[in-house]
Amino acid sequence: MITFAPCMRNSRHIPPLPARRFGWLAALVLGALVLFACKSQYETLLKSNDVEAKYKAAMDYFNKGRYRKSAELFESLSVQTGGTEKDDTVQFYWGKSNYLGKDYYSAEVNFTKFIENYPRSPFTDEATFLRLECLYRQTLRYELDQNPTRKAIAAINEYVTEYKSDTTRLNRCWTILDDLHWRLDTKEYEAARLYYNMEDYIAARVSFRNILKDNAENCHREEILYYIAMSSYKYATLSVDAKQKERYLAFQDDYYNFIGEYPVSRYRREMDLVFRRSQKALGRYVGETEDDKLTEKDLERERKNLEKQAAKKSSDKK
Repeated sequence: MITFAPCMRNSRHIPPLPARRFGWLAALVLGALVLFACKSQYETLLKSNDVEAKYKAAMDYFNKGRYRKSAELFESLSVQTGGTEKDDTVQFYWGKSNYLGKDYYSAEVNFTKFIENYPRSPFTDEATFLRLECLYRQTLRYELDQNPTRKAIAAINEYVTEYKSDTTRLNRCWTILDDLHWRLDTKEYEAARLYYNMEDYIAARVSFRNILKDNAENCHREEILYYIAMSSYKYATLSVDAKQKERYLAFQDDYYNFIGEYPVSRYRREMDLVFRRSQKALGRYVGETEDDKLTEKDLERERKNLEKQAAKKSSDKK
């Protein structure tokens, strides 16, 4: 019977596991244990009825910038501190934790409830202002639904009439209002300009005029008056001969309205060019200028290039 000695070749050549690998493994295990212990401690605290311990932990998390955990603890505390001296503090810091954690919807709900329940709390002024910030941060860019914008504007207008002592907060309110009004104005302006870009000049002129009828202070007023005049001019050029005279005259009324308000405007050369052309179409000689050799597109392109250069210079200075 043949017997075989056990082969030790492979075992002799297996390299020992480096010691540092055991060190990394130990560190990972220790980290996992610490994390588990911390999580377990936090969850235990969250379910605890010890108000003082929970309150202290919530404030610690808040001061360390761990706002999700502080918000959860303050939310849990709010059930236990209702009707006590701590309740307004708990409710306020619950809202502020959500605010600093960028959960603006929840924070706005928190602050609204807080203001209703504690109108005389020392935190009420700040809660009222932070609610406005929450409303502002929930608004959408001008292309989208602007109902949140209108809600924020109404709340801020109410605030600036009631709270006039804090200049810093009032200045912030005016800055926010400027931005929100710009969004509303721009949404209306771009909706009307869409008709112009589609070459529906009747609808464009009506839409632009309605904007100024409803809101004479629209921040795009200069552009709106320009497009009203250009819509009239282009509509006249496309009209049948029998209708052109009255439509060129309508354009000239729009032209005079424009230069009456904006005698020095980046649109002035374009306006003057089409005005001279309308005069010639009406059989009135108004002389020749170098611009008459250009097309309206040439002047528009030149204006846009100048605007880009000006914007670049302004950006470089900043």
